[in-house]
Amino acid sequence: MSLTPEELRYTEEHEWVRRIAPNRVRVGITDYAQSQLGDVVFVQLPDADRRADAGEGIAEVESTKSVSDIYAPLAAKVVAVNEELTSAPETLNTDPYGAGWLFELEVEDADGLDVTLGELLDAAGYQGVIGG
Repeated sequence: MSLTPEELRYTEEHEWVRRIAPNRVRVGITDYAQSQLGDVVFVQLPDADRRADAGEGIAEVESTKSVSDIYAPLAAKVVAVNEELTSAPETLNTDPYGAGWLFELEVEDADGLDVTLGELLDAAGYQGVIGG
């Protein structure tokens, strides 16, 4: 069974979202996603300072099985990327909810972020998506 931490929010595209500041979130792929991908061999991260629309493909994860797009879970600006993944993409397999984070997004309106996060799936909802 895949790990699905209760404190995170999720998308149906298998990304997790963790709020790390009033107007900032960290994004990665779920344990389920990394297990379906198999061994991750390459990660293409978005450019910092890039603006992204909700649902826009902004990164890619390549594994021995396939290439998967990573989508922005909300409209925001990319303010940080996990450069460590460039030299150690396998971290997505070994620590998807910790050191394997992909990028951070920042919004201007913290109250709006509350609403947006509330619209994402909770752990139980995500378990329903993956059949857990």
